[in-house]
Amino acid sequence: MPDARLDRGEALRYLGYTGQQVDQALLARFNKLADECEKAIKPVFAWSVFDIDEKLTRWEAPEPEATGALNACDAASDAAENCSAVSGAEAECGNGFVPQVALEGCGLVLEGNSIAEHLHGACKVALMACTLGAVSEREMRKHEAISVADGVMFGACCSALVEAAANVTEGLIVSFAHDMGLTTNWRFSPGYGDLPLSAQPALLKALDANRRLGIAVTSTNMLVPVKSVTAVLGLFEKPADGGEARVDACAICRLRDGCELRKRGVTCHG
Repeated sequence: MPDARLDRGEALRYLGYTGQQVDQALLARFNKLADECEKAIKPVFAWSVFDIDEKLTRWEAPEPEATGALNACDAASDAAENCSAVSGAEAECGNGFVPQVALEGCGLVLEGNSIAEHLHGACKVALMACTLGAVSEREMRKHEAISVADGVMFGACCSALVEAAANVTEGLIVSFAHDMGLTTNWRFSPGYGDLPLSAQPALLKALDANRRLGIAVTSTNMLVPVKSVTAVLGLFEKPADGGEARVDACAICRLRDGCELRKRGVTCHG
């Protein structure tokens, strides 16, 4: 992939650095580990653009049917079991079906109010995945065995590197959209808002990410290798003012109130 250089300032923020004095010997050790991280690990990525299947897409949750109709949560569960990337049990069932965005050609259906709001008005949807690969797992274990401090610092460097890789991948999608006369919004990952982690298996399948990148998913829908990122972006017709269709990711995230990153003045989405 194009050169992805880890942001050392971001890695330090992952370690809790907020401008306080840092021991010079420790800082030198950190910089050495950052150098090793960039030398040993080469991120890989994949992305693809899909049309929206308007026939299967629901931008808003319909009102519950009249008394005697199928219970809304039961219906959502049945629909999810048949065609969705997420389970009805984890979907928000409040008033009728949850909104959903279906993509053509891959069978992926993304459920939730947050992702429907994120993609509303889009003409196409881009899926992306990037990872530091199995070598990152080996390198993190190696440094953890040397010392706890080395393991923590190297892990922070890996986190910053995969974030840089995600930024590069997103940049390629933005360039692709620009060439088509379109704009994009920011990347939205499973776990943001009410888009559950259970979307991961279908998203990876749509990108053939297991074969292409070596990314797998656990029974609890966590990505392996750990230093991996998946995300969804909307592609839009150019707004009249030429600006990009962007909104505040933190405003719709259910974790915002207790988010440690926000407390430090940074975000998880760039």
